[in-house]
Amino acid sequence: MNYEEIMKRLQSMANPEAVKGMARYGINPNKNLGISIYQLRPLAKEIGKDHILALKLWDSGVHDARLLAVFVEDPAKVTEKQMDSWAADFDSWDVCDQACTSLFDGTPHAWKKIVEWAERDEEFVKRAAFSTIAGLAVHDKAARDEQFERLETIIKKHAIDERNYVKKAVNWALRNIGKRNRTLNKKMIKLAKELQASKSKSARWIANDALRELTGEKVQRKLEKKKD
Repeated sequence: MNYEEIMKRLQSMANPEAVKGMARYGINPNKNLGISIYQLRPLAKEIGKDHILALKLWDSGVHDARLLAVFVEDPAKVTEKQMDSWAADFDSWDVCDQACTSLFDGTPHAWKKIVEWAERDEEFVKRAAFSTIAGLAVHDKAARDEQFERLETIIKKHAIDERNYVKKAVNWALRNIGKRNRTLNKKMIKLAKELQASKSKSARWIANDALRELTGEKVQRKLEKKKD
């Protein structure tokens, strides 16, 4: 399928009622066809990896086409410039998170971008830093514990950001690191306890929410199995 055929296919899958539902969960309804990612992923598999097509789909500005672009893009062909450009376009948390955890975390530039984006002021660009951390904690099996431990400073520094989309991503990053293995679990629990003492309401919320999960029976049981 070429670009024109795919755009027609997406239009035929449009679901205006779903757009209303998505909006209630904070997903941007602008240029949104209301297509579920559970429909987009099989379509992406049918299309296969295609770098040029991914760029065209992203440039369409259509919410669903951008999600599809993330799924058909080849992480080996993604440049730093492309990552910065796409991050600057983020206008919805779902596109941000899918790009970071289904594509960007598989590129060789992911760790560098975390450091850069965490210092940016734009809400979704900063969110992208922590969404990428969350993705790497799950997908980068070769990463060393020390690489994640070095992110503690970034997490602690930006946990005071009161903006909802940043706060939730920082929390997500902390929790995912803490679920990676027993050593990192202890490190993240310690960090969360430090954040509990913060004057920042955001930092305290992040800490309390993370501690509930990281010290919970479900996570601890899984970590025990990993150790065995």
